[in-house]
Amino acid sequence: MNKKLVITGMGAVTPIGIGVAEYWDNLMAGKTGIDYITTIDASDLPIRFAGEVSNFKAKDHIPRKKAGEMDRFMQMAYVAANEALSEVEIEPYRTGITVGTALNGIRTITDTERSYLGSALKRVGPRFLPKSLGNVCASQIAIEHDLHGPSMTLNTACASGGDAISLAAMMLQSGFADMMVAVGAESATEPILIQSLASAKALSTRNDEPQKACRPFDIDRDGFVIGEGAGAIVIETEEHAKARGAKIYAELAGCGNNTDAYHPVTPRPDGEGEILCMKQAIEMAGINPSDIGYINSHGTATIKGDVAETDAVKNVFGEAVENLVLNSTKGATGHMMGAGGITEVITCIKSIETGLIAPTLNLENPDPLCDLNYVSKVTVKEIEYAMSNAFGFGGQNSSIIVGAYK
Repeated sequence: MNKKLVITGMGAVTPIGIGVAEYWDNLMAGKTGIDYITTIDASDLPIRFAGEVSNFKAKDHIPRKKAGEMDRFMQMAYVAANEALSEVEIEPYRTGITVGTALNGIRTITDTERSYLGSALKRVGPRFLPKSLGNVCASQIAIEHDLHGPSMTLNTACASGGDAISLAAMMLQSGFADMMVAVGAESATEPILIQSLASAKALSTRNDEPQKACRPFDIDRDGFVIGEGAGAIVIETEEHAKARGAKIYAELAGCGNNTDAYHPVTPRPDGEGEILCMKQAIEMAGINPSDIGYINSHGTATIKGDVAETDAVKNVFGEAVENLVLNSTKGATGHMMGAGGITEVITCIKSIETGLIAPTLNLENPDPLCDLNYVSKVTVKEIEYAMSNAFGFGGQNSSIIVGAYK
C-alpha cells in the first residue's frame, strides 16, 4: 500500500456479545451463541437452530421511531457502527462508509410478503423499500454521524465484510477520503433461506444438540450454521490518525480480492482462487508468509470447504505453515455471512493485542485431511501479523491482513 492505513475504532454485535469487549470475553471463555431459533417460528423447519443475537432489542440502543425505519440487519449495523465511531473525531466531507451484506433486508421482504398474501386488504406500507434496500443501511449510519464522503454497498456473499474493508482501503489510497467506516451486517434466519440451504444439504442437521452443531475441521462436521450480527471498523490514513492523536489498534496491512470464475456456488476444486487471494494480500502487505503467525479461517464446517481451505493454506505458506496457528470462530457465532468478514478481522486485532488465540469450538476429532495447527483451546502466541479469510458463493474470495502497529 502507498499510504499506511490504520484501524482506530471497532464495534460488534454478535450471538455471543454486544460490544467488542463482551464479544471477545465470551469468545475466549468458549461460549457459543448457537441455540434454538427464537425470532421466528421454526417448529416446521428442517433446521431449528442458528446463531442469533437473542438478547438484541433495537429499542435498547436506537430511538424507537428510527428503529422502526430499519430492517434488523440495519439495526445491528447501526449499533456496531456507533460503537466503532464513538471515540472518533469526524470530518464530515472527508469521512465515508462501505457496507457489506449478502442478503440485504431479506427479513423485511419475507415478512412483508407473508403479511401481504395473508391479508384481504393487499396493502404494503411506505417503509418497505427503504427497509429492504442494502444501501439504506449505509444511509442510516451516515445520517446519524453526518458522513458526507464516499458511500458504497457491496453484495459479495460471505466475502462482503472483507470486501467492504478492501473497498474502504481503496477509497483511502485514492484520496477520496481520510477516514472510512467499514461495516458488515446480516440477519437472515428466514424460512425460505433455511429451507433452500437445507435442500442443498449445506446446513448442519443436529437439531438435538445445536450447541455442538458447528464443528469446523472436525471429522464429524456436517454443514454450517446460519448466524447473524454486525461488525464495524474505522480505517484511516496513518497521517490523519496521528494528526488527531487517535488511539491506533492495528495496521491494515494488506487486502486480497478475486473470483474463481468457476461456478455459482461451488469453489474451484484446485483452490486456485483462494490461493491467489491470500498471495495478493501478502504481496500488498509487503511481507513474507512466514511473518503471519495466525489465520482466522473461513472454516464454515462444510465437508469440502474445510479441506479446500486447508490445502490452499498449505500451498501458499509452504514450510512456513509450521509457524501458523489457525482457528475458526464460527463454532461460537455461526456463519454470520456479511458480518463475519468484519468481526473476524476484529478477532485478529484482539489476538495481536492480547497474544491469545480463541478456541475452535467442537473440534474434538480433527479430520486427517485438515491437518494444520487448528487449535481447540485458548492458545498463547505472540503475533505480528494475522490474516482473516472469507470465501463465498459466486467464487468470491477475500483475505485481509492486519498487523501490530509500529
